[in-house]
Amino acid sequence: MMRRILGAALASLLLYGVAFGLVLDRPLSLGFLRQQIEAKLARGAALPSPKLVILAGSNAPYSHRCETMEPILEMPCVNAGVAVGIGLDYLFARWRPLLHEGDIVYLPMEQEQYVRPQAATALGPDAGIMLRHDRATLFRLPMARWLAALFSTDLRGAVMSLIETGLAVRGFDDPRAATTGRTNAQGDHVGHTEALARASRPVLAAARPTHVGAAAIEQGDGTALIAGFIVWARAQGIHVVGGLPTGFADMPLPAATVEAIRAVYLRSGAAFLELPNQSRYPRAAFFDTPEHLNEPAQIAHSRLVATALLRGEVEGHWDRDAAPTRGGPDQWVQFSGRP
Repeated sequence: MMRRILGAALASLLLYGVAFGLVLDRPLSLGFLRQQIEAKLARGAALPSPKLVILAGSNAPYSHRCETMEPILEMPCVNAGVAVGIGLDYLFARWRPLLHEGDIVYLPMEQEQYVRPQAATALGPDAGIMLRHDRATLFRLPMARWLAALFSTDLRGAVMSLIETGLAVRGFDDPRAATTGRTNAQGDHVGHTEALARASRPVLAAARPTHVGAAAIEQGDGTALIAGFIVWARAQGIHVVGGLPTGFADMPLPAATVEAIRAVYLRSGAAFLELPNQSRYPRAAFFDTPEHLNEPAQIAHSRLVATALLRGEVEGHWDRDAAPTRGGPDQWVQFSGRP
């Protein structure tokens, strides 16, 4: 009897693994994210070094624009951000092979990314993407990620997979481009105009975003992942610059939170950029969330960031021995050396 029970349990696990690892898929919800990730990685692989890579959640593509920053910095750029729910360990694992000496990685991370717990990261949308389409990256991550990916879905996920697959086969017309804009060749989100933003004005007017405390940032799982990435990047001669996410001017970040974010980068040997306005803008400058500027504000903010980098208005350590020999940041940025 015990052998039968054990055999049935193992058979069900095998069936589950085969179903979600080889057969069932989410071509609309997860497929949309996967297409963005792969397109941005393809551009990153095609660009020469030195290049600028902007990496965060959706704050990166909605509020930053490589298309604007490239001509200012005279450097190719890829906007690698997708969404907060995509695990930083997964993104860092995918981007590390594409980063080379002299590259600059700008990280205007959302507050949530510093404190996102390991459990939430392990069960994020990238778990399903890796299980179905990218097991090579999955196997490079800790074993806990393997188990989480295997059990990251359920019966509801199976039903949604069948529905999404059916819609995709029938040529479902995705309405997101018409209502929120699209992604350009550089990976920027474009077309999120002031006119489209009008529909979100009541939501933005009522929004009361909460700020993450300094202690939570200092102890966050995301903070540890970012610090580890910085240490790796410095060893490769890659230059990391941290930044602040965009947000409402009438709800500024607490000074202690700003200092905690700054310390994540300076303590690990990276640099940090803080604009005079701390990346804060009136609510009318936003599109649909406190992290998403509308297109005109996105362009204006990107000019400020690029100009600040060009003028060297950043803090932190600059390793002159690791500076590139051809072009790149050594020609246009000098760090203040703030401890």
